[in-house]
Amino acid sequence: MESLTQTLRRDVMFYDTDCGGVVHNLAYLRMIEECRTLLGWKLGMRHINTDPDPVFAMVVRHEIDYIRPAFMGDAILVKGWVASLEKASFWCDFEMRRESDNVLLVKAHQRLALVRSSTKKPTRVPAEWASMIFHVSSNCCK
Repeated sequence: MESLTQTLRRDVMFYDTDCGGVVHNLAYLRMIEECRTLLGWKLGMRHINTDPDPVFAMVVRHEIDYIRPAFMGDAILVKGWVASLEKASFWCDFEMRRESDNVLLVKAHQRLALVRSSTKKPTRVPAEWASMIFHVSSNCCK
């Protein structure tokens, strides 16, 4: 089953590193956030829109494994995808690899809840997401 994915390339800058030139954990999280935001845009989740009562995805769980370090000057490829859908939440997975040798640097797993702006309460995942994300009919959101 093919899933909706987002890939981006980021060069490691001085501000992404500690005093030894090693990428620090917050830089990885920022790159994951950017990838996840672009993935959300593909699902129609623009945070600035004309909807009077928009729905937002809020991170409620984040698991991350730092496997190998990246260094100042490396180019990192960040790949994210929607791994599964639940009634009012969904899971995204991420991999970060060094472009030069394809070494896996980081793996992350996030659960996001859909929350309605006006009520600040969870709302159901749109049924059409299943076909957008997995390109097959699914009963995950019924």
